[in-house]
Amino acid sequence: MGVFFKDIIGQREVVEQLRRCVDENRLAHALLITGPRGNGKLAVAIALANYLLCGNRKGDVCGNCPSCVKLEKFIHSDLHFVFPVKKRKGSDSAPISDDYITEWREMLAKGAYFSYDDWLQKLDVENQQPMIYERESNEILHKLSMQSREGGWKIVIIWLPEKMKEACSNKLLKIIEEPPQDTLFLLVSEEPDKIIPTIQSRTQCIAVPRITQEDMEKALQSRYGLTFDDAKLIAQQSGGSWEKAEELISLSDEKAQYLELFMQLMRVAYARNIRDMKAWSEQVAAMGRERQKRLLDYCQRMIRENFVMNFRHEELVYMSQAERNFSVKFSPFVNENNIFGIMEELSEAQRHIEQNVNAKMVFFDMSLRMIVWIKNR
Repeated sequence: MGVFFKDIIGQREVVEQLRRCVDENRLAHALLITGPRGNGKLAVAIALANYLLCGNRKGDVCGNCPSCVKLEKFIHSDLHFVFPVKKRKGSDSAPISDDYITEWREMLAKGAYFSYDDWLQKLDVENQQPMIYERESNEILHKLSMQSREGGWKIVIIWLPEKMKEACSNKLLKIIEEPPQDTLFLLVSEEPDKIIPTIQSRTQCIAVPRITQEDMEKALQSRYGLTFDDAKLIAQQSGGSWEKAEELISLSDEKAQYLELFMQLMRVAYARNIRDMKAWSEQVAAMGRERQKRLLDYCQRMIRENFVMNFRHEELVYMSQAERNFSVKFSPFVNENNIFGIMEELSEAQRHIEQNVNAKMVFFDMSLRMIVWIKNR
């Protein structure tokens, strides 16, 4: 499925602003589209690109012209995607986005509201940190040096430009500053402050806000068939993030595994079962560094949510039903006496994993220390 203005959840003011800029021929040559996770930034960028490339647009894409047929499948020759990628096993050369274009189109086919964590899972990165390498800049310069194959705009969407290597950013600076005619750069960023200042200064910032409560409720009802009450509750808990709303509806396979590992850790710590702690540590150590870091992120989130759960404010608790089922009995074990200690243990383990300390030692040591904090009620 394609991504057009009609597919965006809410964001009517942003969409109308961009549509007017196109219709009145006053669109800047480089836009920095920013905002919190899960608000649809990437969907906005793709819908804008599609609107520009449609051969018969009127308020939105026509959906029938040759360009729209290609845009529906994300195969338009004048729409180029750049995104963080990993090195292939056994290859020393720096990868480019085109090496993973099949995986990227598969993600987009399911919707443009996926997260960086979803992309990491798709890539199965193990111990790598996906980046946008210097070689990517050469590919972009080459593509933009050629004439438009469809006779119109040439558009480059850079997803998470904060992941660009500095050499890549510096090479792109000149063409972003003075692009060829009818060329548009759309930079979709969650951490714009990490983009080099010289690129920031040459783009027009489009701030995409969180999805409103009303828009979230309508989308949940229409896309998932939820009742009004269920949609309202999830919309309240989502904090304006479609990504979080989908997490609350159902756990992905990876997050389901993280929940199981989190429950195991808390149970063996409470039971002071050293043998099972050792087995747990070995299981986690075999997962690969990036997944270990995501597990520790997940554990920290669950500790925060369980602490908040004790205050009996349902609208502030962002957990799926499976997470809630465990937390109903577990949350009393997270309180003012131990929350900071537990969070510090998880944070320290994360720092050690990032520093390539032996994973078995890190996780076994953390699980041993967790005994003290879980018992500290």
